[in-house]
Amino acid sequence: MQQAVRLFFTTYRRTGSMLAAVKEFRRQDLAFPRRVMRGPRLGELVWGELMHSRARQLIHNPRYAGAFFFGRTRTRTGPDGQKRSTRQPRDQWILLPGIHPGYITWDEYEDNLRRLQANAQSRGADRRRSPPREGPALLQGPAICGHCGERMTVAYHSYHGTRVPDYWCGRSRINTGQPGRCQTIHGGSLDDAIGAVLVEAMTPLALDVALTVQQELAARADDADRLRRQQVERARYEADVAQRRFLRVDPDNRLVADALEAAWNDRLRALAAAQEAYEQAREADARVVSEAQRADILALATDFPRLWHDPRTAHREKKRMMRLMITDVTLTKGDTLHADIRFTGGATRSLEIPLPKTCIELRTTDAALIREIDQLLDRYTDGQVADVLNARGVRTVTHQRFTRTIVIHLRVHYGLKHRRTRLLEAGLITPAEIAARCRIDPCTVHIWRRRGLLRAHAVTDKGEYLYEIPTADLPAKYARKGTNHAASTIPASGTHGGAV
Repeated sequence: MQQAVRLFFTTYRRTGSMLAAVKEFRRQDLAFPRRVMRGPRLGELVWGELMHSRARQLIHNPRYAGAFFFGRTRTRTGPDGQKRSTRQPRDQWILLPGIHPGYITWDEYEDNLRRLQANAQSRGADRRRSPPREGPALLQGPAICGHCGERMTVAYHSYHGTRVPDYWCGRSRINTGQPGRCQTIHGGSLDDAIGAVLVEAMTPLALDVALTVQQELAARADDADRLRRQQVERARYEADVAQRRFLRVDPDNRLVADALEAAWNDRLRALAAAQEAYEQAREADARVVSEAQRADILALATDFPRLWHDPRTAHREKKRMMRLMITDVTLTKGDTLHADIRFTGGATRSLEIPLPKTCIELRTTDAALIREIDQLLDRYTDGQVADVLNARGVRTVTHQRFTRTIVIHLRVHYGLKHRRTRLLEAGLITPAEIAARCRIDPCTVHIWRRRGLLRAHAVTDKGEYLYEIPTADLPAKYARKGTNHAASTIPASGTHGGAV
């Protein structure tokens, strides 16, 4: 019984949470003693599962710390005749520490109460630190608002099926009745930066971490094995007592003999169940602390970056590792996110983290890409610009391939000059102006372009062109008026090709 109580306090100090200690007892299939408080079995010691209410009584009871107390509750009879008990403040108790040996020291008792108070969601102080939980928010608990100094709350939003944390603070405004929040901080890039700091800081201490992990695993397995072995011994003792009682009964007392035999059978079944549970748990512990597992733990601990980035490492374990090194992180949002990290040993470090892009910024094309499109429009049409960007592997903000329509939309939205305007400003002329200069039919202009007699530049992807001013020595015989005559006089050896 004493071993079970000692193991509970050890487990609570290790896990930092009363509920986690109860879950650990249930996972290890460990029984816990209690006294029957009412009924025909009043005062009898029985063993069963450790309940949350029983764990709370253990932590709050000063007798386990070796203290005598009286007057913790006051009972009054109401007008209806019902008795009601109320809990009194400690300063109204009769409290005498150190009266008898305890399972824990008085300082440990006070520390347990402080930890329990900090873990309480509804009763904790404004700057409380709740125990590590399952969510991915790395700074759940240690995050402090740089504006009002209150501890920040965690919320989550979903991005492409992934939970992303948001740290926000609104307690001071709630207290003063003001609308809004102090600040809301996107936690994705923040958690990554804190993780990088931890990896950098933990590398020199990897060997100490490995030794601590091995010692904790060995001590935890030994304590659990010792308690389970005592449970088997207690079951065997009770079976032996039931056997001796049955053997001593007078055979003529058949009713008594039948009752003792049934009790003996119950004790034997309980012994068999305890023995089976002990063997199964022992095999599980052997797998946990085997040499191969110890080698793996040592390899992970000496390579902390791999341990930290391993997807199999639970978020709760990452938070526990982080809290061993970091006391709190004060966050101030401005043009950048300023994070002041306070380590457990008292050292501090500051980080300047770029703010994540907003939804509008995420769907806004980068300015460098717009400048590149502007330069490409000097040489290519809208469709050709899309082909060039796709060939370079450039994608839109929505990760799509560029099309002519997308390039036109970007050109119009950002006010880029149309290719026709660019070519006209560069001195190019229209087909009608070419026809007027050369005194030919406009259809002849296109024939001359296809034959390579005129230097043309595509304006659109629909076959529209602008032309460079032809040279003065253009053969006069090609400048005669009339499409058929001009076409028939073009030499067969003329250059064939598209726009230059």
